[in-house]
Amino acid sequence: MPMESQSNLTCQNLPTLFSSFIDTFVDFSVSGGIFLPQKITSSNNNEPLQTIFPSPTRLIAIGDVHGDFQKSKQAFKLAGLIDEHDKWCGGSTTVVQIGDVLDRGGDELKILYFLEKLKREALKVNGNLITMNGNHEIMNVDGDFRYVTKEGIQEFKDWAFWYCVGNDMKKLCLGLEKDCVKDLFEGIPFEFRGVKPEFFDGIRTRIAALRPKGPISERFLSKNQTVVVVGDSVFVHGGLLTKHVDYGLEKVNEEVRDWICGVKRRVSRDLVRGSNSIVWLRKFSNELAKDCDCSTLEHVLATIPGAKRMIMGHTIQESGINGICDNKAIRIDVGMSKGCTNGLPEVLEIDKDKGLRILTSNPLYKNGKEGSFDAKRSDDRVLLHPEQGPKQVEVKT
Repeated sequence: MPMESQSNLTCQNLPTLFSSFIDTFVDFSVSGGIFLPQKITSSNNNEPLQTIFPSPTRLIAIGDVHGDFQKSKQAFKLAGLIDEHDKWCGGSTTVVQIGDVLDRGGDELKILYFLEKLKREALKVNGNLITMNGNHEIMNVDGDFRYVTKEGIQEFKDWAFWYCVGNDMKKLCLGLEKDCVKDLFEGIPFEFRGVKPEFFDGIRTRIAALRPKGPISERFLSKNQTVVVVGDSVFVHGGLLTKHVDYGLEKVNEEVRDWICGVKRRVSRDLVRGSNSIVWLRKFSNELAKDCDCSTLEHVLATIPGAKRMIMGHTIQESGINGICDNKAIRIDVGMSKGCTNGLPEVLEIDKDKGLRILTSNPLYKNGKEGSFDAKRSDDRVLLHPEQGPKQVEVKT
């Protein structure tokens, strides 16, 4: 290629490269120092989200983290997934984070950026980090901010400042089409009934970032699955009913994704809204085992080929991760966020050789002690080692 042609090609690419540089600068500014260059190529929203994954040698499930960055990192360290520099060291492990990153805490964006960073690092060594939508992700895309904290509002305001700085810088780049730089707040009102005036700017920012096709919702939440099957385990934030399986698990993921991306105007209430929807259901996660519908659970699992158990978050288990219905329902939300019950981090491990175990930071189990647990609790909740009785493993953080 002649030197002149090479020079012209480089100049033609400068606007795109400059735009990418600005996006990376904004990411670094708002993510707590995570250097995360964006991919220049845009994602194809017509590509199906993967719903069914093969059984890995090691599988880790992490519950609701609700805006608590430190507890999120503790959970990953507990499972040996990140090192002292917060980089992926989990090898080929598959991890599922069950949703509810948003609300109740002030580090929501930091966690989103952190999870995306770990996804990229894991893929390089044949690992996998699957992130899911919880009811709080859906609520925020819907503009329902009942559980947002002041710190969460401020974090999004800080992000919006840098995002707008980035847009202003892009406008200075000759050759970059002005239509590519859209007004972040287009169509959003300046005032909101029932909201104190001092929160108007924060609410506008959150709507702008998280509405369908918003910069944060499209970049992060649209990559989330709403239901996944990994080996013989079904993962879902709230729970599945037969009607959801009949609707089609792949179809569920695609329709929720298309709504978040602004391709579809709405998504069915049966999927993501209401007490019997996928992200709100509590039929199998009530802390009282007698209130859990084991018969329905068994029927649902029977309709999913190869499924042995359903793993869910959403409902805080104050006594820690536990299983009911002969371990067909495993509940992993331990309320670890400071914005919930500030519970001690625990994660579920499913190992090809070791079976199901709970990894916990609870000092009660230090040095392998089993504490006061019996093989079966008085309310029929059991820990996840049915052949040897209950056993939890402490991993120091």
